[in-house]
Amino acid sequence: MPLPVFQVDAFAGGPFSGNPAAIVQVPEWPDIRIMQSIAAEMNQTTTAFLRQQHDRFALRWFTPTIEEEICGHATLAAAWLVFDRIDPERRDVAFDTRAGPLTVRRLDDGRLEIDFPARPTEPVTSHPDLLAALGGPPPVEVRAARDYLVVYDRPDIVRGLRPDFGRLARTDRHATIVTAPGDDGFDCVSRFFAPGHGISEDHATGAAHASIAPYWTEQLGKSSIAAFQASARGGFFHCTMRQPRVSFAGACRLFLEGRIET
Repeated sequence: MPLPVFQVDAFAGGPFSGNPAAIVQVPEWPDIRIMQSIAAEMNQTTTAFLRQQHDRFALRWFTPTIEEEICGHATLAAAWLVFDRIDPERRDVAFDTRAGPLTVRRLDDGRLEIDFPARPTEPVTSHPDLLAALGGPPPVEVRAARDYLVVYDRPDIVRGLRPDFGRLARTDRHATIVTAPGDDGFDCVSRFFAPGHGISEDHATGAAHASIAPYWTEQLGKSSIAAFQASARGGFFHCTMRQPRVSFAGACRLFLEGRIET
C-alpha cells in the first residue's frame, strides 16, 4: 500500500536550513520492523509516522537505527503537515506520543511553537572519554540531564569543535550538547552530537533546547531567548520557559513530497 511521505525542514531560516524530517502518513501502525526499515531508507535524523483517527493524531519517531522516545523537530514538521495539508483551519494540534501529549500551535507570523517538557541540568562529573572526545579547550562546566551539557565561554569554540565520534559514542549519556554565549544577535549557540544512536551531529534539535533554554534563561535572567544551533545547515529557535515546560518556536519549509511503496 503506498504511503504518503513529506520531507519538511523544521527550525529553518530559509531554504536548505533547519533539520529535515520525513513524515510518513499511516492509517494504522505498521510492524515496527517496517517503520525502522523506512527510517533507515529515508536516512534522515528522524522519520516520524503520523496516524490520524477522527480528529486525533498520534506520532512515533525513528532514527535510522532506533525508535526515539521524544523528538521536537519532527513533531514540528508533522504539525506543519496537519496545518498545511490535512486541516488548514486548525490553530493548534495535540499529538499522542510515547512521551505524553505534545501540543503545537500556529503563531500569527506563520512560525509554529511546540510545548515540550523541560530538562534542567545539574553539574556532574563527566565520563572519562567525554572531554577528550570533544577536543578543544577545557569547558566552563559540565552538566547533565538526559544528555551532557558542556558549556564553553566563547561561541567560536563551539563552532570549531571536531569531535572524535567513535570515542564520543562510548560515553555514558544519550547524547552531548555543547553550548556557549551567542553572537550575531543570538543569546546562545549550540551543537548536538548523538553518535551512539546513529546521529553524529544533528542539524536543529528541539530536545536539546529542553536543556539549553533552562540553563541560559537562568544565566541571562530572561524568560525567553533566541538560540542558534551552529550545525552546517543552522537551526533557529525562539525559546520561552513556562516551568516545568518550555516552548520552541520556529519556521517550517516543505522540501519534497511523494509516496513510499512497501
